[in-house]
Amino acid sequence: MDETLKVDILVLGGGGAGLMAALHALAREPRLRIALAAKGLIGQSGCTRMVQGGYNAVLDPQDSFELHFSDTIRGGAYLNDQELAWTLVTEAPKAIAELEMYGCFFDRTPDGRIYQKPFAGQSFDRTVHRGDLTGIEIMARLKERVLATDVVLLDEHRALELLTDPVGAVAGALLLNVRSGQFVTVSAKATLLATGGGARMYRIAAPSLEKAGDGMAMAYRAGCALRDMEMYQFHPTGLVAGKSILTGAVLEEGLRGAGGHLFNAQGERFMAHYDPERMERSTRDTVARAAYLEIQAGRGTTDGAVFLDVSHLGAEFVERTFPGMVERCREIGFDLARGPVKVSPTAHFHMGGARIDPWCRTNLEGLFVAGEDAGGVHGANRLGGNGVAESTVFGARAGDAMAEAVASRSQPALQPSQAEAVIAEATKPLGQGKGENIYAIRQELEDVMWKKGGVVRDAQGLQLALATLTALGERATRATVPSVREFNPAWQEWLNMRSLLTVAKLTCLSALARQESRGSHYRSDFPATDNDRWLRMVCLQQGESEEPRLWTEPVPMSRLRPPEAAPERPGASR
Repeated sequence: MDETLKVDILVLGGGGAGLMAALHALAREPRLRIALAAKGLIGQSGCTRMVQGGYNAVLDPQDSFELHFSDTIRGGAYLNDQELAWTLVTEAPKAIAELEMYGCFFDRTPDGRIYQKPFAGQSFDRTVHRGDLTGIEIMARLKERVLATDVVLLDEHRALELLTDPVGAVAGALLLNVRSGQFVTVSAKATLLATGGGARMYRIAAPSLEKAGDGMAMAYRAGCALRDMEMYQFHPTGLVAGKSILTGAVLEEGLRGAGGHLFNAQGERFMAHYDPERMERSTRDTVARAAYLEIQAGRGTTDGAVFLDVSHLGAEFVERTFPGMVERCREIGFDLARGPVKVSPTAHFHMGGARIDPWCRTNLEGLFVAGEDAGGVHGANRLGGNGVAESTVFGARAGDAMAEAVASRSQPALQPSQAEAVIAEATKPLGQGKGENIYAIRQELEDVMWKKGGVVRDAQGLQLALATLTALGERATRATVPSVREFNPAWQEWLNMRSLLTVAKLTCLSALARQESRGSHYRSDFPATDNDRWLRMVCLQQGESEEPRLWTEPVPMSRLRPPEAAPERPGASR
């Protein structure tokens, strides 16, 4: 063992949820010892920082919690945990006020009120923003606040495994210092998972390459119950830029909210076939599926895209309102303000994750989960603008809850043999033989998930994906990487693959189990939404044999019930 650290609270993840948790815990009890670890750079690599669009909150007297809640539940196809959703909408305005206190300056109307713009799937214009760089504004201010505290900041320290005490409660985690290759054992009275999702298991994806579903994979291996792992959101408008690193970079929802149009390669505004009433302002799941089906039917471009056009809104308006998007498109030779740009559905956000209560507690003592690692808030589909709200609202609540929990818990005893076993597993590929290239295996994972476990699924494809994932897992164990421990990208990729394969397998198992189409989950062999049989969450937990135990439970209808007749699912055919 290279280093040992004892703290009251360990926060894994340096995005909005993690930073808010640390700040709230300290506000409750300033004497707490808190460590915050991030796989990348704290405040720089989290998904919250990548948010361009904005933050949904009820601020206008003509809006209401009930309306925001209704939009969220209907957008989530009634699969949401309604108490979590109610917590989101009622706490979001308080979080906006807190963020302003931290120095966030959101766009204003001429009379000084916070300006709120339209986003798809919402019945009221409630999205707070700072131009189209909202996430950068929020994360910069949160990081400034944390830097002014005594929180121990562990940049480039990836979590490898949750550690438990002798009775099975979570007692901290084993970290790897990516720069030095040294291991750090952290003993903690409370541990928060807020590491972000695993969208990078798909060929076209929006998050940074480091987002490998580590939190969900660690939670699963520790025995945490997960829900709705099949519910993966594909943003409708990710840039298509060949093999450029910008492929998959999201063009934000506000472009469609402002009146942008989508066309196929034949010049047809195709949303008229899928949602003629809302057109491009339909929910993300419907628009993404429509674009995917157009491309699959041969009505996309030769490089697998459709077109997003906002030029009719006027170049001056587009450049003033969406400067970040205009600049991003210019980097690859597109002029967003004056002509169409190529876009494709892109893996974006995992609605599934660890089962939590409104205070982010899980079924494991000592473990809290917030942000994209948690499931239930968004149901089967997330509304744009609800994601960053979730990270700050539930990050804050996790911090409050952990500060209270650690007051009555003594410092847990770690089991040295457990950390030693994790280290042995993690170092296994270093210099072992002449195995395969781990990057080639990663590419095969992305391809099979995109084709068989992505926007449109069926039983045959999912079964093929599961068989392929098993084979890839076996090949990955034999892969070799250079034996150096100091900053070793190939070793980090091997560790990423371990998490990605776990999350991909759970995603496909859950998708195979849900024999209907709902929200972002579309089964071409079960195209209808079936409320009678499938208004249920699909749950997973590691069994005694380390294989998943799967079951379903009814979704509690605590505040809002679906209509008697489920609406017809658009997009099954044209």
